[in-house]
Amino acid sequence: SKSTSPSPSHQITHILSIRESKAMVFFFKSRCGEYTIYMGKDKFENEDLIKYGWNEDIWFHVDSLSSAHVYCRLKPGQTLATIPDELILDCSTLVKANSIAGCKLKTAPVVYTRWKNLKKTAGMVEGQVTYHRPENVKRIEVEKNNPLVKQLEKTKEEKFPDLWQLQQDRLREVIEDNKERRRFEEKQKKKEALENKKRKEELSYDRILNEDNMVNSADVEGTADASAAEAYEDDFF
Repeated sequence: SKSTSPSPSHQITHILSIRESKAMVFFFKSRCGEYTIYMGKDKFENEDLIKYGWNEDIWFHVDSLSSAHVYCRLKPGQTLATIPDELILDCSTLVKANSIAGCKLKTAPVVYTRWKNLKKTAGMVEGQVTYHRPENVKRIEVEKNNPLVKQLEKTKEEKFPDLWQLQQDRLREVIEDNKERRRFEEKQKKKEALENKKRKEELSYDRILNEDNMVNSADVEGTADASAAEAYEDDFF
C-alpha cells in the first residue's frame, strides 16, 4: 500500500500535544522566603527543565555524580555574586540529598551556574549537560545536613506546570520590559537634548546682552581726573 505523510493539521496537533504535556516538578520554599526552588522528578523531567528554563534560573548539581537537577529562580537583574549564602546552602544541600551516591558522603562537591550557561549537544543522554563557559561555573563543598533537608522537605509541593507556556509568557514579559526600557531611555535622551538646547540658548542670549552693554575703554576720553567717566555716566543715564 502507498504510504502517506501526516497532514499539516495532524502535525500541528502532535506539536500542541507535546507542548501541552506537563512535567512533574517538586517545589520548595527557601528559608530566605523570597525565592522559588524547584526540582524534576527524574532524568526525563530534568530534560524538560533544561529545555524550558528562564534566564533568572540558577542550576545546581552534584559534581561528577548522578543527582537531581535543582534550580532556584532569582529576581530579574540579580547576579551569581548577589545570591544569599542561605539560598545557596538550601539548594546545595537539597541536590546532595537527592544524589544516590552523594547522599551517602559526609561532604560532596556541588556545582552551580546560570541556566543559560547549560549546553546540550548531540549524543547526550537525558539530563546530561555541559557548559558554554566552564569558567562561569561555581563549585562548593557541601556537608550532609539532615535537619536542613527535613526542613525543606516539609515545604515540598508536587505540581504539573506547563513549562513551555511559562517560558513563553516570561519571554513576552522580557520583550515588553525591554521595549518599555527603550521607550524610557529615548524619552530621557529627548528631555536631555531639549535641556541642553535651552541652556545653550540662554548662554547665547546672555552673551549678546553682555556684548551690547560692553564699553571699550578707548571710547572714554582719557583725562587727568574722573571727568570723562562722569561725563560718560551722565550720557548713559
